[in-house]
Amino acid sequence: MTTKTTALTALAPAVWGTTYIVTTELLPPAHPMFAALMRALPAGLIALAITRTLPKGVWWWRSLVLGALNIGMFFPLLFLAAERLPGGVAATLGATQPIIVAFLAVAVLGERLSTWRLAWGLVGVAGVGLVVLGPGAALDATGIAAGLAGAAAMGLGVTLTKRWGRPEGVRPMAFAGWQLTAGGLVLVIPVALTEGVPAHVDAPAIGGYLWLGLVGGLLAYTIWFAGLRKLPVTATALLGLLSPLVAATAGAVFLGQSLSLPQLAGFALALAALVAGQLTPSAWPVSHPRPKAAELVS
Repeated sequence: MTTKTTALTALAPAVWGTTYIVTTELLPPAHPMFAALMRALPAGLIALAITRTLPKGVWWWRSLVLGALNIGMFFPLLFLAAERLPGGVAATLGATQPIIVAFLAVAVLGERLSTWRLAWGLVGVAGVGLVVLGPGAALDATGIAAGLAGAAAMGLGVTLTKRWGRPEGVRPMAFAGWQLTAGGLVLVIPVALTEGVPAHVDAPAIGGYLWLGLVGGLLAYTIWFAGLRKLPVTATALLGLLSPLVAATAGAVFLGQSLSLPQLAGFALALAALVAGQLTPSAWPVSHPRPKAAELVS
C-alpha cells in the first residue's frame, strides 16, 4: 500500500516539472505572476464548486496560512529566483526543500532527525545540480535568497500540513481547494500591482493555463495532499526531486536539448536519492551474525 501511495503521490511533482516548458513555450512572456494566479485561483474555485465544502472553525485561518505558504508565497519567490538566476541555479535551490523539511520535522513535529533522509537529500541536491547547472551559472544574492526562501516557505507549509492533518470527512480535493483558493487570493493584489492581464492570450496560452490550473493545480495538489497524509513528511518532500528531473527530460524530448554524461550521472544520483529516501533503515530486518566455530562444537 505504501509503495502504491508513494508512486501516486510522485505524480504531483512530476506534473509540476512540466511547468517550465509550458510557461516558456505556450504562455505570454513577462507575466509569470499572472500564470501563478491562473494556476491557483480558478482551480481552487472549481474544487470548492465540486466538493461544496468550506472550512469550519480553525480551518479558516489554517487554510489561509497553508495556502499562503504552499502557493501564495512559494510561487512569487520561485518566479523571482527564476528571474534573477539561471534556471539551473533556481532548480538546485528548490531541491534543498527536503533538507529544510528534515529539520522542520524536528522543530514542528517533534520527530527525531532522520540522518538517513538528510544525507539522501544532500545527494539529491548534488544530483539535480549536475543535471541542471551549466558552466556559466551566475549567482545573484537576491535570487539566491528568494530561491531558499521559496523552498523554506513550501517546506514549512508541507510540515504544517502534516502537523495539522486534514479534518475528518473532508476529501483531499476540498482540502486542496481551500489552499489553492487562499493562495490565489493572496496573489490577486501583487498581480494587479505588478503585471496585470496579458494583452494577448492566444489558443496555445489558453491550453497552457488549462494545463497549469486543472492538471498542475487541481489534480496535482489533490494527489499531493492525499499522499502527504499517509507518508513520512521528509520522504514526501524528497519526491519533489522529480520536478527538475522531469523539466530536464521535457527539454530533451520536446526542445531537442541534449544531456551530457555528467548530467546523466546526476540524473541517476537524484533518482537514487529519491528512491532511497522512501526507505526506513530501522525497519529493515536485522541479519543475525553467523555462529563462531567454537559455538558450533560446544
